[in-house]
Amino acid sequence: MMLSRAAENLYWMARYLERAENTARLINATAQVLLDLPRGASFGWDNLVQIVGLAGLYQQAYPESNESNVMDFLVSAQRNPGSIHSCVKYARENCRVMRDVLPRELWERVNAMYLASLRQSQNRMGRVERRRVLEDLIRDKQAASGLLADCMSHDVAYQFLRLGEHLERADMTTRIIDIHAAVLIPGSTDTADPVIAMLWVGVLNSLSAFQMYRRHGSNRVEGEGVMNFLVRDPNFPRSVVYCLDEIETRLANLPHNIDPLRALRVARRRLDRMTAEDLSAAQRHEALDLIQGDLAQIHDAVAAEYFHFHRDAVPVEENTGTQRQLSSQTLGSAFQSN
Repeated sequence: MMLSRAAENLYWMARYLERAENTARLINATAQVLLDLPRGASFGWDNLVQIVGLAGLYQQAYPESNESNVMDFLVSAQRNPGSIHSCVKYARENCRVMRDVLPRELWERVNAMYLASLRQSQNRMGRVERRRVLEDLIRDKQAASGLLADCMSHDVAYQFLRLGEHLERADMTTRIIDIHAAVLIPGSTDTADPVIAMLWVGVLNSLSAFQMYRRHGSNRVEGEGVMNFLVRDPNFPRSVVYCLDEIETRLANLPHNIDPLRALRVARRRLDRMTAEDLSAAQRHEALDLIQGDLAQIHDAVAAEYFHFHRDAVPVEENTGTQRQLSSQTLGSAFQSN
């Protein structure tokens, strides 16, 4: 047996940590894009907050869309529940509540991440310092994942952790791919343009995928090839298909999984049916939106099956198509495992 709220705490702790890491990756991808832009090109900062699904909240808090405001919003703003600082704070609270289930070293790691994030949220950073700080956060998150894999029993609690982690990772991978849409290069429509290729290299590097793309994909870096690799490669751990396969594995180890598995298979069939035309520049954004919608449906099915027993007592906030838990109180009602 695992209590409903315990399962939700673990699921959201993993999602928050994964979201913090991938937001850091998204920002670093943006920084790389800025370095590679040719003369006359521009970057649409308002598109960046739209990519992460927070445009409405951003517009309420900031009068204009510029680099300083967007970076503050995504990195340190406490009013943004999806900022890196907020995600680490929520993950720490969930980890604190579940310390009897999790390895002690994980609590120490997540608490250290929070303290570092708190210090950094009090200062505005330049690009060089920000990149260093975000790379440190990415390494800390990867170390936390390693602790879970090597030092925690792979029981029901572990299944919920990995379920949340891979669902968030799949969603954020699609959003990082979409960063390409925020770049405005006047007069450039040629997909073979070396500037366009450099932008895709930046996307691959932000997901630590460039070497694996070259090894298993192609020596030529172009949009459709990168899309195909990051969306449909079954062997790369940050691809959408790989994440869906991991989600299926975790659900298979949980009871009462019929509805979540049904939602997952809808998403998988969509990916299996995607053609080269669906991955082309003309339809790329729409295809990614559909994938994100499918992932939201998987989340909804998981939440309805496993978490809603105590939902009336738990305040939540709707954001970017998923419910983001803002409370980690003591455990409530239970669901039975077989």
